[in-house]
Amino acid sequence: MENESPTTEPTVVHSLADFGYGTTLSTMPESVVGEAKRVLLDSIGCALAGRDELKGKAGRDLAALSRAAGAGATVIGEAEQSSVMGAAFANAELVSALDFDAILAPGHVAPVVIPVALAMGEVAGSSGRDVLTAIAVGHEVSCRVAFAMDGLRDVVDGTVARRPVVGYSAIVFGATAASAKLMAMDSADTADSIAIAASIAPVHSQGPWAAHVPVQTIKYMVAGTYAQTALTAAYLSRSGHRGDLQILEDADVGYPRFVGSSRWEKDVITADLGDSWRFPDFQTYKPYPHCRVLHGQLDILLALINEHDLKPDEIAEIRSWGEEWHRQPIWLNTRINHVIDAQNSMAHGLALAAHRIKPSKQWQSPDIVFSESVMGLMSRVVTAAHPAYTGQLDCYPNDRPARVEIDARGTTFVGEGRYPKGTPSPDPSTKMTTEELVAKFRTNADGILPAVAIDTVIDTVLGLESVDDIRELTRLLRP
Repeated sequence: MENESPTTEPTVVHSLADFGYGTTLSTMPESVVGEAKRVLLDSIGCALAGRDELKGKAGRDLAALSRAAGAGATVIGEAEQSSVMGAAFANAELVSALDFDAILAPGHVAPVVIPVALAMGEVAGSSGRDVLTAIAVGHEVSCRVAFAMDGLRDVVDGTVARRPVVGYSAIVFGATAASAKLMAMDSADTADSIAIAASIAPVHSQGPWAAHVPVQTIKYMVAGTYAQTALTAAYLSRSGHRGDLQILEDADVGYPRFVGSSRWEKDVITADLGDSWRFPDFQTYKPYPHCRVLHGQLDILLALINEHDLKPDEIAEIRSWGEEWHRQPIWLNTRINHVIDAQNSMAHGLALAAHRIKPSKQWQSPDIVFSESVMGLMSRVVTAAHPAYTGQLDCYPNDRPARVEIDARGTTFVGEGRYPKGTPSPDPSTKMTTEELVAKFRTNADGILPAVAIDTVIDTVLGLESVDDIRELTRLLRP
């Protein structure tokens, strides 16, 4: 039997590698550079606020097992450094601990790409320009791969397509590209890194997380393992390992098969790659530390409560309509036995928000989560799917129609909306401004970093292209 000759045709992996290798800050639009800064600042703030949550504490504990003997990498909020692997793991868990982090297809990209870029940039002594470039490349690659495969909000023939296997493994491609960028790999080694990442990508396990109650407290992914997967792939390539450069071409036995995607539109990944940036148009920020499916209803609820000065004990019932795909046990759950149960419960989230507690880590304080008033109001919350949910998704992917009715004082207060705050949309007011993200960062960093350090971190991130060594930033994150 004759051996088949290896393909010499450029593959998707080659295209991603060429994009990562060839992109520099000077080739990126100002809007892309600005978005990289915004998501970096937001992620650092989320990590600082998440340090006392279960995921944050467990991440810090694991990082402590691999303290660096010499120059290492910063665990956000910790005085002692860890190894690059330990810091990336811990910071990924810290960023994702409160469910306060940014949203981008396939779901949560920032908690993986940002920790990889910070850890690798720190040990490499990279400039702020290079770290910003790596962050932008990582987000762009991640969302492009995600757009090619089954997603959480797919609609087919006007009906929600609830896929049995969905997840976030596409993020490892972006995080690997970011790592390779900061390791100064050439295009060939970057390609091997990306191909290796495809072979060792985590499984898609969001399905059982959404379907089974009580929920697993690691949630839909252990972000730290995704970060370490990306770093592992890059280090293996640098050590001489070769990847399967055809692994994204082959829908029968390649990556889309073993992550369970029924859809694989590989041309979506490479279309106008390098000429058109997609992630800034889809990057969403969270004003509330709660699963994004509820944010439209939270906006409306709070607007009604603030306008009419409604008190929790005056409310007879809250009725809300939102996304159809959320009609699964994880979001319908009202058995709140752990604060992580509250992160996703729609009824609990609406009940808590009705108490007008400032969106912060306080939303997941046990004293508030399990308070008699919040738990009592939760029993008076009814949720349903919005009848117009699927109507606009083809034209406006960020559309999340929502409606809330509040029965109080013998009347019914009603509000409706389409684009939750934090979402890029046809309505400019829904996008979170940089000033709003700075305010969110201050709230998250309060009590953890000194006030002067908070100001310096903000200024450093927003001027990061002028920073010669990223360690000027990371040392500020070790109080």
